Amino acid sequence: MEWRGFAEAMAVLARDLLAQDSVQGTLDEIAASAVKLVDGCDAAGILAVRKGRAVTVSACGEMVEEADRLQGELGEGPCFDLARHAGGERVYRIADMTQPQPTWPKFAAAAHELGFGSMTGVLLYTLDEDFGALNLYARSPGAFTEEFETASWLLASHAAVALADARTIDQLQHAMETRHAIGEAMGILMERHRLSESDAFDVLRRLSQHHNIKLRDIAQRVRTERRDRL
Repeated sequence: MEWRGFAEAMAVLARDLLAQDSVQGTLDEIAASAVKLVDGCDAAGILAVRKGRAVTVSACGEMVEEADRLQGELGEGPCFDLARHAGGERVYRIADMTQPQPTWPKFAAAAHELGFGSMTGVLLYTLDEDFGALNLYARSPGAFTEEFETASWLLASHAAVALADARTIDQLQHAMETRHAIGEAMGILMERHRLSESDAFDVLRRLSQHHNIKLRDIAQRVRTERRDRL
Protein backbone atom coordinates (compact mmCIF):
# COMPACT_ATOMS: atom_id res chain seq x y z
CA MET A 1 0.00 0.00 0.00
CA GLU A 2 1.37 3.45 -0.95
CA TRP A 3 1.68 6.01 1.83
CA ARG A 4 -1.25 8.21 0.82
CA GLY A 5 -3.54 5.22 0.77
CA PHE A 6 -2.12 4.07 4.08
CA ALA A 7 -2.76 7.49 5.64
CA GLU A 8 -6.37 7.39 4.44
CA ALA A 9 -6.72 3.89 5.88
CA MET A 10 -5.35 5.16 9.20
CA ALA A 11 -8.06 7.82 9.32
CA VAL A 12 -10.74 5.22 8.72
CA LEU A 13 -9.17 2.93 11.30
CA ALA A 14 -9.16 5.68 13.94
CA ARG A 15 -12.92 6.11 13.45
CA ASP A 16 -13.58 2.37 13.48
CA LEU A 17 -11.56 1.83 16.67
CA LEU A 18 -13.34 4.60 18.54
CA ALA A 19 -16.69 3.17 17.40
CA GLN A 20 -16.09 -0.13 19.24
CA ASP A 21 -18.30 -0.56 22.29
CA SER A 22 -15.92 -2.60 24.45
CA VAL A 23 -12.23 -3.05 25.22
CA GLN A 24 -12.30 -6.53 23.67
CA GLY A 25 -13.92 -5.17 20.52
CA THR A 26 -11.14 -2.59 20.25
CA LEU A 27 -8.44 -5.22 20.74
CA ASP A 28 -9.95 -7.50 18.08
CA GLU A 29 -10.27 -4.63 15.60
CA ILE A 30 -6.62 -3.69 16.16
CA ALA A 31 -5.41 -7.23 15.40
CA ALA A 32 -7.65 -7.59 12.34
CA SER A 33 -6.60 -4.19 11.00
CA ALA A 34 -2.91 -5.11 11.25
CA VAL A 35 -3.43 -8.07 8.92
CA LYS A 36 -5.54 -6.00 6.56
CA LEU A 37 -3.42 -2.85 6.40
CA VAL A 38 0.22 -3.94 6.71
CA ASP A 39 1.54 -5.52 3.50
CA GLY A 40 3.11 -8.90 4.10
CA CYS A 41 1.41 -9.44 7.46
CA ASP A 42 -0.25 -12.87 7.59
CA ALA A 43 -1.30 -12.90 11.24
CA ALA A 44 -1.37 -10.53 14.19
CA GLY A 45 -2.17 -10.56 17.85
CA ILE A 46 -1.96 -8.64 21.08
CA LEU A 47 0.04 -10.26 23.83
CA ALA A 48 -0.18 -9.10 27.44
CA VAL A 49 2.46 -9.97 29.99
CA ARG A 50 0.81 -9.91 33.39
CA LYS A 51 3.04 -10.50 36.39
CA GLY A 52 5.41 -12.51 34.23
CA ARG A 53 2.69 -14.61 32.56
CA ALA A 54 1.96 -14.36 28.83
CA VAL A 55 -1.72 -13.97 27.90
CA THR A 56 -3.09 -13.66 24.36
CA VAL A 57 -5.86 -11.06 24.56
CA SER A 58 -6.61 -10.96 20.84
CA ALA A 59 -5.54 -12.92 17.77
CA CYS A 60 -6.20 -12.72 14.04
CA GLY A 61 -4.78 -15.60 12.05
CA GLU A 62 -3.45 -19.06 12.70
CA MET A 63 -0.74 -19.95 15.20
CA VAL A 64 -0.71 -16.55 16.93
CA GLU A 65 -1.73 -17.98 20.29
CA GLU A 66 0.79 -20.79 19.88
CA ALA A 67 3.58 -18.30 19.22
CA ASP A 68 2.55 -16.30 22.28
CA ARG A 69 2.49 -19.45 24.36
CA LEU A 70 6.07 -20.19 23.31
CA GLN A 71 7.31 -16.93 24.78
CA GLY A 72 5.64 -17.80 28.06
CA GLU A 73 6.99 -21.35 28.13
CA LEU A 74 10.51 -20.40 27.09
CA GLY A 75 10.61 -17.24 29.18
CA GLU A 76 12.24 -15.68 26.13
CA GLY A 77 11.12 -13.47 23.31
CA PRO A 78 10.70 -9.89 22.16
CA CYS A 79 7.64 -9.20 24.29
CA PHE A 80 9.36 -10.42 27.41
CA ASP A 81 12.37 -8.21 26.70
CA LEU A 82 10.14 -5.19 26.17
CA ALA A 83 8.30 -5.99 29.39
CA ARG A 84 11.57 -6.16 31.32
CA HIS A 85 12.82 -2.92 29.79
CA ALA A 86 9.56 -1.04 29.29
CA GLY A 87 11.32 2.31 29.48
CA GLY A 88 13.61 1.49 26.56
CA GLU A 89 12.84 0.09 23.11
CA ARG A 90 9.27 0.28 21.83
CA VAL A 91 9.74 -1.57 18.52
CA TYR A 92 11.47 -4.85 17.72
CA ARG A 93 11.93 -6.93 14.59
CA ILE A 94 13.07 -10.46 13.77
CA ALA A 95 13.89 -10.11 10.10
CA ASP A 96 14.63 -13.75 9.28
CA MET A 97 13.64 -16.64 11.53
CA THR A 98 15.29 -19.12 9.18
CA GLN A 99 18.65 -17.87 10.42
CA PRO A 100 20.07 -18.31 13.96
CA GLN A 101 19.01 -15.42 16.19
CA PRO A 102 21.48 -14.34 18.87
CA THR A 103 18.88 -12.42 20.88
CA TRP A 104 16.02 -14.95 21.09
CA PRO A 105 17.46 -18.19 19.71
CA LYS A 106 14.94 -20.63 21.24
CA PHE A 107 11.87 -18.55 20.47
CA ALA A 108 12.90 -17.74 16.89
CA ALA A 109 13.61 -21.39 16.09
CA ALA A 110 10.33 -22.55 17.63
CA ALA A 111 8.31 -19.82 15.87
CA HIS A 112 9.92 -20.81 12.56
CA GLU A 113 8.76 -24.39 13.13
CA LEU A 114 5.21 -23.01 13.44
CA GLY A 115 5.56 -21.58 9.94
CA PHE A 116 6.65 -17.99 10.58
CA GLY A 117 9.56 -16.44 8.74
CA SER A 118 9.64 -12.97 10.29
CA MET A 119 7.87 -10.77 12.81
CA THR A 120 7.72 -7.28 14.15
CA GLY A 121 6.03 -5.79 17.16
CA VAL A 122 5.29 -2.53 18.90
CA LEU A 123 4.68 -1.68 22.53
CA LEU A 124 1.00 -0.77 23.03
CA TYR A 125 0.78 -0.03 26.72
CA THR A 126 2.24 -0.50 30.16
CA LEU A 127 -0.14 -0.38 33.10
CA ASP A 128 1.05 -1.16 36.62
CA GLU A 129 2.50 -4.67 36.21
CA ASP A 130 0.73 -5.29 32.89
CA PHE A 131 2.42 -4.88 29.53
CA GLY A 132 0.94 -5.21 26.06
CA ALA A 133 2.37 -5.39 22.55
CA LEU A 134 0.98 -5.67 19.04
CA ASN A 135 2.75 -8.54 17.22
CA LEU A 136 2.73 -8.93 13.43
CA TYR A 137 3.77 -12.23 11.83
CA ALA A 138 4.67 -13.18 8.27
CA ARG A 139 5.25 -16.59 6.72
CA SER A 140 8.12 -15.32 4.58
CA PRO A 141 11.48 -14.03 5.87
CA GLY A 142 12.23 -10.36 5.39
CA ALA A 143 8.60 -9.32 5.18
CA PHE A 144 8.94 -6.42 7.59
CA THR A 145 11.47 -3.90 6.32
CA GLU A 146 12.17 -0.64 8.14
CA GLU A 147 9.52 1.00 5.95
CA PHE A 148 6.85 -1.44 7.07
CA GLU A 149 8.16 -1.23 10.62
CA THR A 150 7.19 2.45 10.45
CA ALA A 151 3.73 1.47 9.21
CA SER A 152 3.39 -0.91 12.13
CA TRP A 153 4.42 1.83 14.53
CA LEU A 154 1.80 4.21 13.08
CA LEU A 155 -0.85 1.51 13.38
CA ALA A 156 0.11 0.81 16.97
CA SER A 157 0.04 4.52 17.83
CA HIS A 158 -3.55 4.80 16.62
CA ALA A 159 -4.37 1.59 18.45
CA ALA A 160 -2.84 2.75 21.72
CA VAL A 161 -4.94 5.93 21.75
CA ALA A 162 -8.13 4.01 21.00
CA LEU A 163 -7.29 1.35 23.59
CA ALA A 164 -6.70 3.97 26.27
CA ASP A 165 -10.07 5.54 25.41
CA ALA A 166 -11.78 2.14 25.44
CA ARG A 167 -10.31 1.32 28.84
CA THR A 168 -11.59 4.65 30.20
CA ILE A 169 -15.08 4.02 28.82
CA ASP A 170 -15.04 0.47 30.16
CA GLN A 171 -14.02 1.68 33.61
CA LEU A 172 -16.74 4.36 33.60
CA GLN A 173 -19.35 1.85 32.50
CA HIS A 174 -18.23 -0.57 35.20
CA ALA A 175 -18.44 2.19 37.81
CA MET A 176 -21.95 3.10 36.69
CA GLU A 177 -23.07 -0.53 36.81
CA THR A 178 -21.57 -0.90 40.28
CA ARG A 179 -23.32 2.23 41.54
CA HIS A 180 -26.63 1.05 40.09
CA ALA A 181 -26.30 -2.42 41.65
CA ILE A 182 -25.49 -1.01 45.09
CA GLY A 183 -28.35 1.49 44.89
CA GLU A 184 -30.85 -1.22 43.96
CA ALA A 185 -29.64 -3.50 46.77
CA MET A 186 -29.92 -0.66 49.27
CA GLY A 187 -33.50 -0.06 48.11
CA ILE A 188 -34.33 -3.73 48.64
CA LEU A 189 -32.93 -3.70 52.18
CA MET A 190 -34.68 -0.41 53.01
CA GLU A 191 -38.02 -1.82 51.88
CA ARG A 192 -37.58 -5.27 53.44
CA HIS A 193 -36.21 -4.22 56.83
CA ARG A 194 -37.51 -0.65 57.14
CA LEU A 195 -33.98 0.77 57.13
CA SER A 196 -32.74 4.24 56.36
CA GLU A 197 -30.48 4.77 53.34
CA SER A 198 -27.44 5.10 55.62
CA ASP A 199 -28.30 1.95 57.59
CA ALA A 200 -28.89 -0.06 54.40
CA PHE A 201 -25.45 0.93 53.10
CA ASP A 202 -23.87 0.02 56.44
CA VAL A 203 -25.44 -3.46 56.20
CA LEU A 204 -23.93 -4.00 52.76
CA ARG A 205 -20.57 -2.67 53.90
CA ARG A 206 -20.45 -4.94 56.97
CA LEU A 207 -21.39 -7.99 54.89
CA SER A 208 -18.66 -7.11 52.41
CA GLN A 209 -16.04 -6.81 55.14
CA HIS A 210 -17.17 -9.89 57.05
CA HIS A 211 -17.16 -12.18 54.01
CA ASN A 212 -14.23 -10.43 52.29
CA ILE A 213 -16.33 -9.97 49.16
CA LYS A 214 -16.51 -6.84 47.02
CA LEU A 215 -19.40 -4.54 47.78
CA ARG A 216 -20.70 -4.86 44.22
CA ASP A 217 -20.83 -8.66 44.53
CA ILE A 218 -22.73 -8.43 47.83
CA ALA A 219 -25.20 -6.08 46.18
CA GLN A 220 -25.63 -8.50 43.28
CA ARG A 221 -26.39 -11.33 45.73
CA VAL A 222 -29.12 -9.24 47.37
CA ARG A 223 -30.63 -8.50 43.95
CA THR A 224 -30.45 -12.16 42.87
CA GLU A 225 -32.03 -13.34 46.15
CA ARG A 226 -34.95 -10.99 45.62
CA ARG A 227 -35.49 -12.21 42.05
CA ASP A 228 -35.44 -15.82 43.26
CA ARG A 229 -38.16 -15.05 45.78
CA LEU A 230 -40.46 -13.53 43.16
